[in-house]
Amino acid sequence: MPLSPSSSAQAARAKVARRLRELRADAGITGGELASRCGWTHPKTSRIENARTPPTPEDIRLWCHACGADDQAADILAQSRDAESQYVEWRRKVRTGLKRLQDSYVQLYRSTKLFRIYSPTLVPGLLQTEGYVRALLSSNARLLDIPDDAEAAAAARVERSRIIHKPGHRFVLLIEEGVLYHRLGDADAMAAQLGHLLTAGALPSVALGIIPNATPERRLWPPEVFHIYDDTLVSVELLAARVRVTQPTEIALYVKAFEELRSMAVYGAGARALVVRAIDALS
Repeated sequence: MPLSPSSSAQAARAKVARRLRELRADAGITGGELASRCGWTHPKTSRIENARTPPTPEDIRLWCHACGADDQAADILAQSRDAESQYVEWRRKVRTGLKRLQDSYVQLYRSTKLFRIYSPTLVPGLLQTEGYVRALLSSNARLLDIPDDAEAAAAARVERSRIIHKPGHRFVLLIEEGVLYHRLGDADAMAAQLGHLLTAGALPSVALGIIPNATPERRLWPPEVFHIYDDTLVSVELLAARVRVTQPTEIALYVKAFEELRSMAVYGAGARALVVRAIDALS
């Protein structure tokens, strides 16, 4: 069964839609009557009630007023904001700059005790060197057609990643072997990145696992990049957006997938041998 990172966001939107629909029903008015009171067309009411169109804050205020429920507007607005925060387009998230995006994770990192991260394509952010992340973020800026502040953003990410040296946190990081050969930046930058994996992977708080290309009979295909923060949040990184998974059943699915992937990885001397082989391949 494929993982479904957008379903949590859609479920949260559906809860908002259901609550608005119940308000209208409790007020004893039809969808057409509500549309008339709000000054929009009946199809818009239907789209909102069926979670096909997320309501704007003004839509929610007008809806509550039309139903004689102004006192419920603030609560529904908060619920709607939370729902919309679960699926955030990267272009919208980084409109104020890549550095600010890095800074936005600081509090989450400080409060998380156990980090579980899987990446099939890139070195996880917590282990990225400045040259590697600078090349990555510059590429992202070009793709998203936004101003390139990768220099400052890279420094911010490296600073944020110093948490791996602070007590009170544990890190279980899984990558596919192919990550070691996806070159970002020049050969020197990539060599520095691979060398850092050898150093960081030896830290007592870090368990670095690498899933070899030659793994026989894989029990799970490589899914998308995902981060599990304790047992309360999963952040899934897609090409166009970040999805926050908060439903306990879906978090449990990602934890199960992580454990399957973890069982296929090599650690310690086995992982170091794969990294050294990739370093040798650079020359």
